[in-house]
Amino acid sequence: RGCYVRTQMYTSLKFRKKPDVFFFFFFLFFYHQVPEDLCILYSNRAACYLKDGNSQDCIQDCTRALELQPFSLKPLLRRALAYESLERYRKAYVDYKTVLQIDISVQAAHDSVNRITKLLIEQDGPEWREKLPEIPLVPLSAQQHRREERENIKNSPVSKSRRTEVLFTSLKQEGNDYVKKSQYQEAVGKYSECLKLKPEECAIYTNRALCYVKLERFAEAKQDCDAALKLEPTNKKAFYRRAMANKGLKVRGAGHKQRGLSGRDENCLKFAILPGNPISNHFQVCDVLFVNV
Repeated sequence: RGCYVRTQMYTSLKFRKKPDVFFFFFFLFFYHQVPEDLCILYSNRAACYLKDGNSQDCIQDCTRALELQPFSLKPLLRRALAYESLERYRKAYVDYKTVLQIDISVQAAHDSVNRITKLLIEQDGPEWREKLPEIPLVPLSAQQHRREERENIKNSPVSKSRRTEVLFTSLKQEGNDYVKKSQYQEAVGKYSECLKLKPEECAIYTNRALCYVKLERFAEAKQDCDAALKLEPTNKKAFYRRAMANKGLKVRGAGHKQRGLSGRDENCLKFAILPGNPISNHFQVCDVLFVNV
């Protein structure tokens, strides 16, 4: 029954129904008074009151929730917001500081403390701290519980995957930016870090191959193109850059096929050295046109 009530409650929140719908759910829930569940109900009804501009009732529900589950994060945050909306800055400050004892990573609380501090200095002068209510000392058990929750989230597979994706995208962009500035050695470093995260990302191999060609490290450029072609056998950039790498290694003329240059590589190389071809014998346009963004 508790799960059913919670489902109905979250549905109401989703569609932003008026706060009074919760009276019905409270009636059901009083049949089995579980402090944790009642705390959630009070806290969520408080959120509705807050959205509806009813700060006073929001404060009452948050206080009830905190009586059931002391040092619960959401009721403290919501009550602080309600106090702030009523310009009761001292009490808001105390709640925000309590939140930061529980979880120092809550940026909204940091921002609010800084904002309210300025208001209190203007309102009460240099002695403003002496006029504050006592800030409760959060027990270590509550802090430890919150740390364990954060560690569980941090170590979850979804979270790890997301962090990897964000880091990979950032490193790739930094590498691309270095290429545009002709800082190829720095770009190689960024692309190499990308491949540690995603070793089967074809675009990174072709991008790094471009940097190796620019640095005249032709053997390494060829290796990266080979790796790219194993992943994507029809990748045109990999064929073109391998042809240029082979050219740099002086694999040319009649010895092309004898030295292992494929027909497709040979065609790429012929195209690269055609008279009048704008990309003949150099990579001036490769920095922008041939880097995968």
